Amino acid sequence: MARLFGTDGVRGLANADLTAELALALAVAAAKVMGSGGSRPQRLRAVVGRDPRVSGEFLEAAVVAGLASAGVDTVRAQVVPTPGLAWLVAESEADFGVMLSASHNPMPDNGIKFFARGGVKLLDEVEDAIEAELGAAWTRPLGDQVGRVSQDDQAVARYIDHLVASLGRPQALDGLKVVIDAANGAAWRTGPAAFAAQGAEVVAIHAQPDGLTINDHCGSTDLTSLRQAVLDHRADLGVALDGDADRCLAVDAEGATVDGDQILAILALALKRAGRLHLDTVVATVMSNLGFIKAMAAHGIRVDQTKVGDRYVLESMNANHFSLGGEQSGHVIMSQFATTGDGVLTGLHLAAEVARSGRPLAELAQVMVRLPQVTVNVPGVDRARVNLDAGVNAAVEAATAQLAGRGRVLLRPSGTEPLVRVMVEAETAAEAEQVAQSLVAVVRQRLAK
Repeated sequence: MARLFGTDGVRGLANADLTAELALALAVAAAKVMGSGGSRPQRLRAVVGRDPRVSGEFLEAAVVAGLASAGVDTVRAQVVPTPGLAWLVAESEADFGVMLSASHNPMPDNGIKFFARGGVKLLDEVEDAIEAELGAAWTRPLGDQVGRVSQDDQAVARYIDHLVASLGRPQALDGLKVVIDAANGAAWRTGPAAFAAQGAEVVAIHAQPDGLTINDHCGSTDLTSLRQAVLDHRADLGVALDGDADRCLAVDAEGATVDGDQILAILALALKRAGRLHLDTVVATVMSNLGFIKAMAAHGIRVDQTKVGDRYVLESMNANHFSLGGEQSGHVIMSQFATTGDGVLTGLHLAAEVARSGRPLAELAQVMVRLPQVTVNVPGVDRARVNLDAGVNAAVEAATAQLAGRGRVLLRPSGTEPLVRVMVEAETAAEAEQVAQSLVAVVRQRLAK
């Protein structure tokens, strides 16, 4: 049987894969595991938040009911970004938190993510323990031992204050005009309010969530409308969030994309200049562009590369006390201020560097030159054999030799879908495409089910 928890919590089609019954059962199981670990939890406190998608309303009700029935005092933070929920768990010294969101996925999906005390993601073994407790017999609390439910109407305001304070000085964005695409998601208030509080002139788009349009042709998954808005309003830059605001991409004043690697590079140089880049090291994944690696080396910054997934970036950062890490997708973690990727936080610090330096974002982004990168998803193959098949390995070795230090090749099984991802970087887009397609053909032939 497949593991219920994926790389980022439990996620699926709401009311089909992820039902109210499953949400309630997961809440009860989490209470048992996060408490005594036995059949009756200790008295715990939890914070629950959600993004605006319509299914979050009934799933939140199920989670809150499950927690209260298991004796957990539960605070509803209501609609809040995922990193905001993590921060609230730490700020309120709660025992754990529950976030209802499918992040950048389309509206019909939803997910349940747990955070441990301190607002950190759960270890795999804790998730496994929660899964093992599903449906197990337990002694229900009665009378005054059932959990109480309350609502925190100031949760978002306190989180905004935290974001604003992270820049270290008031009005750090004076003189900037910034377009913020909130993806009709959880940061529809948080993003515009934080930027405005720091002195930016804010143009907010896709900031009217109705529960149905989250991530719909907007946000970090589709920069088209953000580019146009930046050009129309003659803004200095645009910031694109995703549905739960744990990631951030940007566009410069000319509408060109500034991706997670470029944002990470800009912030790494800023932190090094300020003496706050621990061990002059930044954490990134193996999917980061080779241009990023070369740029960091040129500035005396070491790159610690991990497997794909912000949880692996976090593991390295926590183990080594690194101050900055992230992914090309826009998950950027600034450990001084957050325990997880935070899109609004990232956007604020990126804009602050534009304001501080007096240089346009396009110029700052030139710190690295992106090599053309082609990624092809190959479905319908046995992803478990991708690193074991001799023919595939031989093809990868041949492609690597062909590029001879001018690029690189990466094949990896998806952690969430039944497919293999083929990624190739080369000096030209044509060569990257040619090498990628030749590898795709080998993968389809050798790994066919």
